[in-house]
Amino acid sequence: MKLGIEVLLENKELLKQLKSQRVALICHPASVTQKLEHSFDVLHKKINLVAAFGPQHGLKGDKQYNMVETDDTIDSVYKIPIFSLYGKVRRPTSEMMETFDTVIFDLQDLGCRIYTFITTLLYVMEECAKHKKTLIVLDRPNPAGREVEGLALEPGQESFVGAAPIPMRYGLTTGEMAIFYKIHFGLHVDLNIIPMKGYSPSKKPGFGWPSELAWVNPSPNAQTLNMARVYSGTVLIEGTHLSEGRGTTRALEVIGAPDIDYAKVIAWMKKAAPQWMKGALVRECFFEPTFYKHQGKLCHGLQLHTDFGGYKPSDFKPYRQVALMLKAIRVLYPEYQIYRDFAYEYVTDRLAFDVINGGPKLRQWIENPNAKPKDLEKLLKSDENSWKREMKKYFIYK
Repeated sequence: MKLGIEVLLENKELLKQLKSQRVALICHPASVTQKLEHSFDVLHKKINLVAAFGPQHGLKGDKQYNMVETDDTIDSVYKIPIFSLYGKVRRPTSEMMETFDTVIFDLQDLGCRIYTFITTLLYVMEECAKHKKTLIVLDRPNPAGREVEGLALEPGQESFVGAAPIPMRYGLTTGEMAIFYKIHFGLHVDLNIIPMKGYSPSKKPGFGWPSELAWVNPSPNAQTLNMARVYSGTVLIEGTHLSEGRGTTRALEVIGAPDIDYAKVIAWMKKAAPQWMKGALVRECFFEPTFYKHQGKLCHGLQLHTDFGGYKPSDFKPYRQVALMLKAIRVLYPEYQIYRDFAYEYVTDRLAFDVINGGPKLRQWIENPNAKPKDLEKLLKSDENSWKREMKKYFIYK
């Protein structure tokens, strides 16, 4: 098994070409080789690296929360500019584009539409097409594997956390997403994808994440493989008054609140839609966030577990499970204020929950007292099956 960065490092001809060009690198803490050597360091020794870009959370991954911007800076070691793509701008400016001939994209993704690194990929592709620059994508594993789940982004609902009409869990690697973007948006971009070698997106035991790879947080709260697997469901909680576990050691793996009896919630879920509770384990738990929502308060909640031998990704439906949990809260606590009304990722004219979900359909299902799991299943199957048919066109790894 070789990562895209490792395949590039073995390609002497391409390295020679890059040494004669001005090259920029888009990276973050998880942009590493299997020996945990950072792409920034190894490429600086091999090619003419003149600039670097950091995505959301910064090139060093030092920004803890979602919506904390990063400033441009000068690297203290290599003395080259580090441009922020999550600060004053979220796509490279013309001035930034003029600093390089070729840009290398090497970001570890989580396989979830809302994770902003794939939106950054699209924005960079669009600017490279506009400015006639070459883009090299160093491919990396999708830790959520090939599984597909969730409603597709609705037309007109585009944002920094949803740039294309794909389901929440979309089942492609970063390189495959680049192929999709190029075709779907008709981008005339000079695109060179460096595929991984020996990668199987459905191979046990990792089911998308090779067991020989160490886990490095691509963002501060993406701290485990389990988090990556459950994230396409738990991320919905960011738009609610419930805690998604920020301020604990299991952010986006636990969900809870101080004023909800989760024993009753879990029991309701198992009775209402047992078919959605398969593939992973749901554990009742308690936690006290040290910051953010419900800081210092004891929360009753649940934790989703895929980190055990019986994990079955084809059966595990994190999006459905979290949707079902919210439906349970609405049924058991009719007056509970579920949704937080706040500016989310630069969007101010829609509820954050709808921005995250790519439209209002899920919220409407939760709020409709007559809506049943089978009604949501029908909506989901339509979007999921449509994407499953299309996504095969972009596969690099069969």
